[in-house]
Amino acid sequence: MSKLRWGLIGGGEGSQVGFAHRAAAQLDCNFGLVAGALDVEPDSARKFGLSLGLESGRSYGSWRDMLNAEKNVMGEERIDLVTVATPNSTHFEISKEFLEAGFNVLCEKPLTMSVEEAKALVLIAKASNRICAVNYGYTGYPMVRQMRSMVLARELGDIRLVVAEFSGGFMADSLDAENPRVKWRFSSKHSGMAAITVDCGIHALNMACFVTDKKVVEVSSDFASGVKSRELEDDNFSAFRLDSGIIGRLWTSGIAIGRTHGLTIQVFGEKGGLSWRQEQPNQLFWTPLNKPTHILERGHPDLHPSARRANRITIGHPEGMVFAFANIYRDLFEVILAKQRGEKPDFLALDYPTVEDGCHSIEIVEAMTRSVANNSCWTKV
Repeated sequence: MSKLRWGLIGGGEGSQVGFAHRAAAQLDCNFGLVAGALDVEPDSARKFGLSLGLESGRSYGSWRDMLNAEKNVMGEERIDLVTVATPNSTHFEISKEFLEAGFNVLCEKPLTMSVEEAKALVLIAKASNRICAVNYGYTGYPMVRQMRSMVLARELGDIRLVVAEFSGGFMADSLDAENPRVKWRFSSKHSGMAAITVDCGIHALNMACFVTDKKVVEVSSDFASGVKSRELEDDNFSAFRLDSGIIGRLWTSGIAIGRTHGLTIQVFGEKGGLSWRQEQPNQLFWTPLNKPTHILERGHPDLHPSARRANRITIGHPEGMVFAFANIYRDLFEVILAKQRGEKPDFLALDYPTVEDGCHSIEIVEAMTRSVANNSCWTKV
C-alpha cells in the first residue's frame, strides 16, 4: 500500500514537538513527508526541510508560500494531511486557510485562541468536508484507551469523580522570565486568555472528557502566578462538573518543583477506581470496590480491543510519547484512506481527537477565565 502524503508546518530544528510529529507520522510507514514550512525564518525553514530529504521545490520559507503552491497540486502528489505545529496565535489562521483549500488538518493544541475562532473551525471543517483533528496525543496511549473502554463498558458502574492533573516544575525558575522560549507562554498576545491552563491543563481536561465520554458543563476556578512578574497564570486549581453530575477536579501548574511531567488521570465509580500516570504509562491501576488493587499491564491479551489495537511492542518493554502520537496518526491514516475509498473505517480509529474536542477545550478555558474574574463563582461552559 502506498503512503499518504504529509505536510508539516512548524516543528523545525530545536522545536519541542517537531521530532515527535516527524517520528510518529512516519512510524508505521503510513505517511511520507513531502512538503514543509518548518521554521518562522525562511532560510532556516528551507535548509532544515532539505536536510530532512524534501525536494527543493517543496521545502518552503513560509506556510503561506506552501499553501499557495500546494493548493494547485492535484492527483497523486497532492498532500493528504497537513500538521500545524506552530505557536498558539497562528493555529487558527493556518488551519482555516488549509481547510478551505481542501486539506485535512491535524492542529497542535490549543486549537485556537478564542471560542469564536474554534467554533469557526468546526464550521469550516464541516463545510469543506475535511478532517480537522487536534493533537491531544496522550489519548493515544494504550492504557488510556483501556481506561476509556472500561468506563464505557460500565466496569466501574456510574462514575462519581474524575481527578486530572498536569503539574510540573518546568516553569518554576523566575530567571526564565525573559527567556523567549518561556516568556511567550505567559503573554496574552501569544497564548491568549490563559497560560499554564492552555499549555498543560487542557490536556488533563481533555483526558477527563475522553475517558468518561462526557463534556464539562460548569467550572469554578482559581488562577494564580507564583512568579509574580507573569501576565498570565502559572497555577490553576479548578473544580468542574461533567455531564450526569460527575464531580471533577483539576490541578495544573508550572511551578511544582519536584514533579517532572505530572500528567495523571484518576476515575472513581461506584464499583471501583482507575489511576494512570503518563510517566508510568505501561500500567493502569484498577481497584474494584472492597478488593485489592490490580495492575493491568500494557500488552496483555486480556485488555479491551481498543488497548490491544494501540499496543506496538511486547509486554514489559518501555513505551513512549512518540508511540502514543503515532496512534493518533494511524487513526487519521485509516479514516482518511477509508474516506478516499468511500468505505467505513474501523470504529476504533474514530477515537482520534476531533475539532469539536478542541473547541470544547477552548470553551472550558474561556469559562474558567470568566469564573476567575467573578471570584471563582460557578460558571457555565
